[in-house]
Amino acid sequence: MSGLPLEASDGGGRYPGFSSLAQAGHWDQATAAVVQSRLGPPPDVRFFTPAEEAAARALLDMLLNQQEEPKVPVLNMVDARLAAEETDGWHYADMPQDGAAWRASLAALDDEARSLADCPFALLDKEQQGRLLQGICDLRQEPWHGLPADRVWSLWTRYACTAFYSHPLAWDEIGFAGPAYPRGYKNLGVDKLEPFEVRDVRADADPTHGADR
Repeated sequence: MSGLPLEASDGGGRYPGFSSLAQAGHWDQATAAVVQSRLGPPPDVRFFTPAEEAAARALLDMLLNQQEEPKVPVLNMVDARLAAEETDGWHYADMPQDGAAWRASLAALDDEARSLADCPFALLDKEQQGRLLQGICDLRQEPWHGLPADRVWSLWTRYACTAFYSHPLAWDEIGFAGPAYPRGYKNLGVDKLEPFEVRDVRADADPTHGADR
């Protein structure tokens, strides 16, 4: 993965000209340091094996539709959590601990890809990857390679979203200005923007379009 830029994007898309890092001067020193560190080089992969890393990277890119640079380094962030055993503090009774569940589910993903196209998941084309993942999602509570499909889906998406939405690049995409401490907010209520916020230029577009799929 190529290196991330040293500053967040300018919002683009729905929030043109917006940058969460433009608010860094309003954060205290500790908060600014934590946020800005997320734009530095991502941590080395320590938990996943090379085969697991390839499968997980392709999986996470598909789940989050990260197909072009710059990307939030979600794979590295998930790997760092698992290496440090920084889980959510719980797991489903019918699932292994998170680290073991990730390894088992990635192995199952590669096994299923090989049964379909005689290659690991990472080497499938995007359409094949999408169909395979949709099939897993559609199973809901049915078993998938010995694991409850909905629990596997929860595992993947919880880790993916926690990593993605902790990053300033994702904040710019959704118009989030970052931590409110110590300044806070004064214009509370629906459609009440702060002076530093940018209005969604596609407010009439339904962000959940297609979510039923």
